Amino acid sequence: MEEEEIYNLEESSDEAQSKEESRLTDPKEDPEEQKIEINLRPQKLSEFVGQRQIKEPLSISIEASKKRKEPIEHVLLYGNPGLGKTTLANIIANEMDSHIRVTAGPALERVGDLAAILSNLTEGDVLFIDEIHRMNKTIEEVLYSAMEDYALDIIVGKGPAARTLRMPLEKFTLIGATTKLNLLSGPLRDRFGHVFHLNFYETEDIKKIVERSAKILEIDIHDIASDIISARARRTPRVANRLLRRVRDYAEVKHNGIISEESTANALGMLNIDQYGLDQVDRKILACIIEKFEGGPVGLNTLSAAAAEDMDTIETIYEPYLLQIGMIERTPRGRCATRLAYEHLNLEPGNKKQPLNFKGWKM
Repeated sequence: MEEEEIYNLEESSDEAQSKEESRLTDPKEDPEEQKIEINLRPQKLSEFVGQRQIKEPLSISIEASKKRKEPIEHVLLYGNPGLGKTTLANIIANEMDSHIRVTAGPALERVGDLAAILSNLTEGDVLFIDEIHRMNKTIEEVLYSAMEDYALDIIVGKGPAARTLRMPLEKFTLIGATTKLNLLSGPLRDRFGHVFHLNFYETEDIKKIVERSAKILEIDIHDIASDIISARARRTPRVANRLLRRVRDYAEVKHNGIISEESTANALGMLNIDQYGLDQVDRKILACIIEKFEGGPVGLNTLSAAAAEDMDTIETIYEPYLLQIGMIERTPRGRCATRLAYEHLNLEPGNKKQPLNFKGWKM
């Protein structure tokens, strides 16, 4: 029975490794884009821009752990997509001079998958689990002893003959990333020594990121052009880097490779991104609330059906930014459009007949 269990673990190890490699080298993703994205990520905490409320306590914890010559306590990072959770995980591993293993919650389908990864970690290694809130509950319970006691409890056999084996693990650091902290169970959340919330970035921090990325990509960019990109980047570094690459493409074809104010405005206009950083989907959501529901309130389920967008997509991707810039507000009865949304779409409250003046947007 033990030989059969060991064989299953080895088989799970190969499958887990295959899943991890396929996640890191997805054939659907452009290799050049993937390479650029990795190159743009800062490698040290001193290079990481913004999130001051995280950097100072994190740097102290890293320094203290290095002095004690032990792994840093488990870290939980939560916040909206694109704010730097994966980047911070890699920075922690670099600062601790540790190897990092990357996987995702949905990729861990069986207990054997987790056991295979954990048993291959050496002392001080970092295990990064993205979308940790989507992890199977059975696997989550196995993770408790691994995080707390650095041991893995494995059940061998079935029925009355079943017994538990405890497999010791090397001391490691688990870094979990999630966009939905509320979906993590209390026992798992409490086992993290550090819990950090990543906020949306200030525009001046986004500008620093744009300028740093432009330097790495060897792009000639004017100061006012970086201001425009920063203002329309939805206060998110990932969006800022994506817009910078698209403007670079436009400038190379239409403006001799120089990113000027004119080339930036033209490129973002072509992409239908307005001065607030809103795209067609953002404007469609606002238009639905104003035109079909008289400005709200409207429930998320109804809004999703009217806008033909998935509820999770609206709630996770679009709504947080619209709330941040004051275009919509949440009430106990649902979502409402604000005065700023009416002004941006060139509408008057209560006037349902007035058409949306799309040409009125300042690109």
